[in-house]
Amino acid sequence: MYAIVDIAGQQFKVEAGKEIFVNRLAAEKGAAVEFNTVLLVDAEGAVKVGAPYVEGAVVKATVLDDTCKADKVLVFKKKRRKGYQKLNGHRQYLTKLQIVEIA
Repeated sequence: MYAIVDIAGQQFKVEAGKEIFVNRLAAEKGAAVEFNTVLLVDAEGAVKVGAPYVEGAVVKATVLDDTCKADKVLVFKKKRRKGYQKLNGHRQYLTKLQIVEIA
């Protein structure tokens, strides 16, 4: 059984017991969170597609870590023949979730 859920403006395919990284949520470590913006639910071949969301479907998760950082993204700017070079780095904050159940 899996579901497609909208979390913080992004869509994720989730299954019970899996761990996912999402953009930072306002939840403490160990907190239980619920997402009711479920777009699709597949229960062993029985697919329910929402318009836009599936009625009564809820994804329950637990926050494992709220201070994760993603890999560094390097932003390099250059103007040729002008001697201008600029290098910036950025690491996005993430929240690590463990999916408890899809109900």
